[in-house]
Amino acid sequence: MPAAACHHARVPPLIPLRHLFGNPERALARVSPDGTRLSWLAPREGVLNVWVAPAGGGEGRPVTDDRDRGVRQYLWSRDSRRIVYLQDDGGDENTHILCADADGGGRTRDLTPFSGVRAGLIAAPRATPRHLLVSLNLRDRSLFDAYRLTLATGRLRMVAENPGDVVGWLADREGRVRAARAQTPAGDHRLLVRDDEGAPFRVVAEYANEDGGHAYAFTPEGDALWVGSARGCDLRRLVRLDLATGEETVVDEDDVADLSGPVISDRTGALLGAVYLRDRVVLHAHDPGLAADWEAIRALHGGDPRITGQDAEERLMVVTFDDDRDPGATFLYDRRSRTARFLHRSRPWLDPEALAPMRPVTITSRDGLPLRSYLTLPPGAEPRGLPAVLVVHGGPWARDAWGYDPEAQLLANRGYAVLQVNYRGSTGFGKAFMHAAEREFAGRMHDDLVDGVRWMVERGIADPARVGIYGGSYGGYAALVGAAFTPDLFAAVVSFVGPSSLVTLIRSFPPYWRPFLASTWHRYVGDPDDPEQLPDLEARSPLNRVDAIRAPLLVIQGANDPRVTRAESDQMVAALRERGVEVEYLVKDDEGHGFAKPENRLEAWAAIERFFARHLGGAVGPAG
Repeated sequence: MPAAACHHARVPPLIPLRHLFGNPERALARVSPDGTRLSWLAPREGVLNVWVAPAGGGEGRPVTDDRDRGVRQYLWSRDSRRIVYLQDDGGDENTHILCADADGGGRTRDLTPFSGVRAGLIAAPRATPRHLLVSLNLRDRSLFDAYRLTLATGRLRMVAENPGDVVGWLADREGRVRAARAQTPAGDHRLLVRDDEGAPFRVVAEYANEDGGHAYAFTPEGDALWVGSARGCDLRRLVRLDLATGEETVVDEDDVADLSGPVISDRTGALLGAVYLRDRVVLHAHDPGLAADWEAIRALHGGDPRITGQDAEERLMVVTFDDDRDPGATFLYDRRSRTARFLHRSRPWLDPEALAPMRPVTITSRDGLPLRSYLTLPPGAEPRGLPAVLVVHGGPWARDAWGYDPEAQLLANRGYAVLQVNYRGSTGFGKAFMHAAEREFAGRMHDDLVDGVRWMVERGIADPARVGIYGGSYGGYAALVGAAFTPDLFAAVVSFVGPSSLVTLIRSFPPYWRPFLASTWHRYVGDPDDPEQLPDLEARSPLNRVDAIRAPLLVIQGANDPRVTRAESDQMVAALRERGVEVEYLVKDDEGHGFAKPENRLEAWAAIERFFARHLGGAVGPAG
């Protein structure tokens, strides 16, 4: 924006933290399978719970009664009688499967009441509406077997025993666990199938690590699988995998992005389309009806639509839009009339005009890779010489995308330029880009972030003396790497559940991560139990370069985190304090890998806001 225009632009008011990081008013709406009721998440005495109301309108009532961490994901049982959700204890990630009567008249029941056991949902089969298919590491804490769970009684029956290499199960349209994804000792993958439950599995296809091989669903006839594959190409595409021959037939592909997933009719099993995430969501429609629906849905709102629920007849759809300045606009869409009824916005107190646009930008790395990134600038401010924060996504096998981001909005509202870089190793940009990150922790992955900062500085957007870095999980590690490996670049560093040592991190992973390590951490980072690899892991660990750190740090940790344990932050803070480096430390005893409770999120972001204001010169908003 020209300086003259910026001079006259309206600077929005400072947004209270609770408007961004408190509970939404409503979120995650769904429609019951019989189409008669709507459900959504909303606070009940300050804690998120599931509410239900007639689909035609009327008063809603809460049907779950969580008093602690709140419900964050849920589904309807196929018979429309129950609400099913997953919950852990204090962030320990040992999730239980719970259910409550959808009429609100009964108590909540824990269907997997096993201490120290992690439950997962495989499927809620249409063909068996009184059952769920679930995974449990009940027999062996490092392995997940498949079970059929009876909702009315909680009875469990094992339907597939993990031989030791299976990392995922898949059911067919009849509700039978008939496929599995297994990992080889080298970190590659095999797809297994069987003719029926009780029959032996056989290998139908093998995939190199970089080629994917993720099975989404069986075809309607049951003789093939829809699979995401990058065999013979860079971008993952949708293929039909013949179960008799193991041959792939390409069904859909994009020339920019990896396949996000297919759109499959739950009613018929037919392939309706394929979804890709470029900077924005793209749908390749295979079904004329879906193409027409998508066009009508796109006309409802300027954001990217996401179907969060539909009835069993696939007549009613709940559509929620992701938008950088208007989060969670939700509609009930009728496919017969192609009309929609507005339901809610998730945070109606936010004024879209006061929020900052998120702009996609492409930055070229020093070795020539395109880094698809996002720049969010403070509204009403001249974009010259601003304090800036580099926000690094976690994973690292994840990505940043266009849309509403409360962290970016808070920082932009407080006067910071915010840059989010999809560094090498981020997903969605092809296998060459992802695998360019192998053995590049604290190496070229960090160079990509540094190149992003230089991009902002060279364009005059950022004041080079007032650049901070913030991230969670891998992003927290990247923040510590920034402090230890490029100590002159960042004036303030915030690490949220960030690993300080790659050695102690990998050795402390929970038992059920062990089957995944060969294809992920050992492949990309290294194996600390291999004497030849150990020195490299130590050299890439910020804890071992603590003597180089000069910038002030804020470290935030959940005490119950099973992924990045408290010891990772404890040892870093102790080493910094021993050297006299300024470090603030916030630990929450009732949280894990990220903060679920709104009061803890507010406390954490109040600390981050004050920390950056003190060291970078941004604003501090109203209390709360």
